[in-house]
Amino acid sequence: MVQIYPGTHAVPYENIDLTGGFWYEKQKLVREVSMQNVYRRFAQTGRFDAFRYQWREGMPNRPHIYWDSDVAKWMEAAAYYCKKQRDAELEAIIDDIVEEIAKNRSEDGYFNSYFGHLEPENRFTRRNDHELYCAGHLLEAAIAYRDATGKGKFLSLMIDYIDLIYRVFYVEKSAPFTSPGHEEIELALVKLYRATGERKYLDLALYFVEQRGTPVKEDVPGMIHGIAIQDHLPIREQKTAEGHAVRACYLYSAVADLALETGDETLFDTAKTLFDNIVRRRMYVTGAIGQTCVGEMFMGDYDLPNQSAYAETCANLSLALFARRMSVLDPDAVYADTAERVLFNSFLSGMSLDGRAFFYSNMQENDRTVKTRSYNSRHTLFTPDDTRVEVFQCSCCPPNVIRTIASIADFQYTADEDTIWMHQYFASAAHIGDKTVTVETAYPYDGCVKILYHGSAGKLALRIPGWCREYSLSIGGKMVTPQVKRGYAYLSVTGGDEILFRMEMPVRFVEAHPLVWDDAGRVAVTRGPLVYCMEGCDNAYPLRDIRLSESSDWRMVMDEALGVPVLETDGCVRHWNDNYLYGDCAALEICRVKMIPYFAFANRGSSDMVIWVLKL
Repeated sequence: MVQIYPGTHAVPYENIDLTGGFWYEKQKLVREVSMQNVYRRFAQTGRFDAFRYQWREGMPNRPHIYWDSDVAKWMEAAAYYCKKQRDAELEAIIDDIVEEIAKNRSEDGYFNSYFGHLEPENRFTRRNDHELYCAGHLLEAAIAYRDATGKGKFLSLMIDYIDLIYRVFYVEKSAPFTSPGHEEIELALVKLYRATGERKYLDLALYFVEQRGTPVKEDVPGMIHGIAIQDHLPIREQKTAEGHAVRACYLYSAVADLALETGDETLFDTAKTLFDNIVRRRMYVTGAIGQTCVGEMFMGDYDLPNQSAYAETCANLSLALFARRMSVLDPDAVYADTAERVLFNSFLSGMSLDGRAFFYSNMQENDRTVKTRSYNSRHTLFTPDDTRVEVFQCSCCPPNVIRTIASIADFQYTADEDTIWMHQYFASAAHIGDKTVTVETAYPYDGCVKILYHGSAGKLALRIPGWCREYSLSIGGKMVTPQVKRGYAYLSVTGGDEILFRMEMPVRFVEAHPLVWDDAGRVAVTRGPLVYCMEGCDNAYPLRDIRLSESSDWRMVMDEALGVPVLETDGCVRHWNDNYLYGDCAALEICRVKMIPYFAFANRGSSDMVIWVLKL
């Protein structure tokens, strides 16, 4: 059994300043463009006005059960930016919302802009209607805002609400259900426990987790149960990732948090088992999860269709959040490898390159003929949208993207008294206890990472990415051969040391397990942590017929239109006689091929796209 490492903690984003490079530019884009654009679209669609309790029948923009969570995630993102640099405009928006919560909440502390205003008699009666989910997101926003500004009113209001939830669900057990239909509040409760030291909030989080899969109190009409919401088995008996993918990984993230806080080895074993099932059998090469549109759910092992992949942005992010928590529990590089795979690929593809529009589902292949084909009476295959939009009816993804990018440095480090684990390579300056770690790098496009270490002597553990086959390490210009343990190179360092970590970044071909039928006989092209794809707008050939060689002359060049480096090479395509549907093996002819980072696809209009290609 792998032991939980005592004393290990995540280094929070507020201790880390991004100083340049990839994620610095993304943060700048979100701060200058996405924050305002998401706010504008949420305001136009009534999400902020819902907090005023002024909607009446016949008016547009009737409040919805999950709107509180949309606004809360936007507020949380704003708080993260305010933590780095106070912003009077953002604070004024949040302060106004807080005043509306204070004015419109019930006497017992309850607040929900849908139930509190439109159906107060039905509060805490419908398990699947997102009350506790919304409460969790509001609580996370309140904690972030208090930490950023020192203003405590928002958090005080939310603590009153959480105390009501504690009384109804944990003390009185008077609600007709015992755990949320959509997990999330569990994560917020752990944060509240850490912020206040009040054990009852940790107890409530543990209660919600442990109530899943237990017999229900009564059969309430319309009450949802079962595998879709991870309610099919008690948590410690769950071995495979099931049901709605976002709910699942939020639950598993809570399990990891609770394992850390309680030292419960069985919870840790459960989290590890579920994580392994996802990354070994139920995850796309881009890190995407949730294979089907039916219930936005996980499917069986190796069932990874590309054209009909659901791969919701929030689901992909939830896996990264789960992986980050596992890195705190257990310093094995597989967790940070997975977080990296998600962040640079299937999470980032959820936002357009200009920061204005978003994907709900992130397709893993796009054959536009499938979208236009007439099926008559036959079942129509689900295909995700291939054009991002600024706001959806269910707009959970846009604010989830911006709050994560605002706090992306949360993924970089964990530490204990002696060791700092560097999980991700962001250009940054971090303050960790009495130590300072500065990173200079052009990652993910370049594998050279320069690290300056200041402070007392200790150990620095550098992740050797799973994609990296050759690397070198030097301290003060002297080559070193460190101990490598579970994917981390452990270096003994003292104040003033300069570490140079060089990772070779050739183009690599990746194959899928033979049972992944869609990908059999094909390869995915990768370089470093980035997965690449081909789009029809760049390649004037049937994309699935193009053949590539790993040993070809691959060139990385800047695409000025996209604003990102792309790969160019020579491939081959069949010279086919269109008079024949079937025929003898056709001769191959050389063709020019251009591949772009997967996160950059669908930024130039609708186009065919493939990740998995034929190998010469």
